[in-house]
Amino acid sequence: MQTINEIIQTFMAVIRTFRFKDAVDIFAIGLILFYITKLVRETRAVQLVKGIFILLVLYAASNLFNFTMMTALLNRFFEFAVIVIFIVFQPEIRKFLEQLGRSNYTYRRIKGMILPSLKEENQPPISKVLSVYVESIMSLHENKTGALIVFERRTRLGDIVSTGTVINAQPSIMMIGNIFYNKAPLHDGAMIVREGMVCAAGCILPLTHDNKHVDDNLGTRHRAGIGMSEVSDAVVVIVSEETGSISIACNGKITRNYTRETLKKELSRLLIDEESESVEKFSFLKSMRKEKNQVES
Repeated sequence: MQTINEIIQTFMAVIRTFRFKDAVDIFAIGLILFYITKLVRETRAVQLVKGIFILLVLYAASNLFNFTMMTALLNRFFEFAVIVIFIVFQPEIRKFLEQLGRSNYTYRRIKGMILPSLKEENQPPISKVLSVYVESIMSLHENKTGALIVFERRTRLGDIVSTGTVINAQPSIMMIGNIFYNKAPLHDGAMIVREGMVCAAGCILPLTHDNKHVDDNLGTRHRAGIGMSEVSDAVVVIVSEETGSISIACNGKITRNYTRETLKKELSRLLIDEESESVEKFSFLKSMRKEKNQVES
């Protein structure tokens, strides 16, 4: 009975000293742990976590039964555990930080409440030539010409551009068709689109490592598209050489079998609507900073 009273008194003491910032602190830690758990569960890292858990159990057992050599060995291991974790989980940590860096989840939720309507005057360059890319992709689809087109967004792809041939030209249906013509020297690689321009072609993309969740029927071109979308926020359009089907890879996910209408709608959403949101955000912050400077002066 006394133990129960002590527990209740301790609990009430914690409640009395509990503040709003403590709730925010707990929520933030819970959110971080949730995303780390989700990230680990979706990769091979879950096996490594199981291995670390087994080592912790062995460490507790060795202390309990006074196993001198095992305790000393595990003590030495856990002294460098932080460094070991960073080395072992380097791919997962990198993926998490990349996703965190390009996330605009919070901004999309507050959009419309505080931002002025700036869409028409701040349309991204791609909006003027999107129809050219759509018609080019449809032409490739009809001729069953394999293609890999990467639309750069906020993540700069200079390292990918350097693996191909720089073009820097206005897009046209004929030029894009010539790039991916199966006897052309650049047809095997990817074409990079930057700010509406054809930036480079014949570029080499990283392949996805998540082979477990990728359809076995998808070839190297599709795996390269998914891989590119995993390490950047780029939107990748893939045209199958075998079937002519059109797919889009974005944020590590691939959606397939687009028609002219659905392709234009999806590319408009990903390349124009979301990019306009970023421009609006920048314009809003810039105007707020300008007003603040005027007030201070």
